[in-house]
Amino acid sequence: MNTLTEHVNTLAEHLLAVEQDRYLVAVTGAPGCGKSTIASELARRLNAQGRKSTVVPMDGFHLDNAILEARGLRQRKGAPETFDAPGFIRLIEALKTGKEVFAPSFDRTRDIAIAGSVVVPASARFVIVEGNYLMFAEDPWQALAPLWDLTVRLDVPMPELRARLIHRWLSLNYSRAVATRRAEGNDIPNAQRVIDQALPCDFDLNGEPVRDRPA
Repeated sequence: MNTLTEHVNTLAEHLLAVEQDRYLVAVTGAPGCGKSTIASELARRLNAQGRKSTVVPMDGFHLDNAILEARGLRQRKGAPETFDAPGFIRLIEALKTGKEVFAPSFDRTRDIAIAGSVVVPASARFVIVEGNYLMFAEDPWQALAPLWDLTVRLDVPMPELRARLIHRWLSLNYSRAVATRRAEGNDIPNAQRVIDQALPCDFDLNGEPVRDRPA
């Protein structure tokens, strides 16, 4: 069975041979599959090898809760329609220029996006973008597919995803009943939608061993 280290080794070996000045890597998969863990470890490895790398999370493009409430989407937060997809696509297009770019991040504890909290310097050779809908066969998300230089998908069996998604809510001090209800009512349907509408990726990795810090 593959390990986190083996996944990172596989991807780093491929990327260290790249000569391109600005190279966009998409790390995608269902919620809870370990995207943020892989992305951060890969960036750390590349930076240690002198290849300036930055991680950009798609989750910074969550629509604000007030907007979701007004649209009747608050309980569906995390579904494709609860993100600013056009804004995210514009960000990826800006990243391809190789210039300095500022991006938002998402604070899961406070459940808010934080504008301008990620700096992608012009010196960043690799930009590792992680998110659920980077290779997703629905409009407008599928417009992203041709923008990536490399695409990576993490595949985790649904029973493992379910356990991780419940644990995510437990880690935020929700009761077992509430954590299970939140996961089964929203996160797991979103995960199934990601799986059902997945576009082919360059690397398809078994993310099952990544257990400690789910994305």
